Amino acid sequence: MKTVKVVCGIIQKDGKIFIARRKPEKSMGGYWEFPGGKIEKSEDEEQALKRELKEELGMAVLVGKRIGQNTHKYETITIELIAYECEFISASFQLTDHDEYNFVNPENLINFNIAPADMFFLDIL
Repeated sequence: MKTVKVVCGIIQKDGKIFIARRKPEKSMGGYWEFPGGKIEKSEDEEQALKRELKEELGMAVLVGKRIGQNTHKYETITIELIAYECEFISASFQLTDHDEYNFVNPENLINFNIAPADMFFLDIL
């Protein structure tokens, strides 16, 4: 089974955490996630995170410390998800892979249909 390295941001603003819902036609459609994406061969984790957030959300962040990583096996692929703390700077919120977004109090994240690979990080928060 193929393993893909993916980086995501735990993006904070005013004590709330940013999450975005995948468009129905995308893989993992309907699930909420901490946004990010695949790491390209020429990038380090932080560069990939900044690029993906800019491409998918028109978002700029200050990348902080590495929180951890979680390897999750789906039916057809294994994801190695690496999370970073991020501070929100700005965004146009032009959604390409998502159809909705929200800034949520950390204790309310359990009320959302969070992607299985991302669930690991709820305990850390």
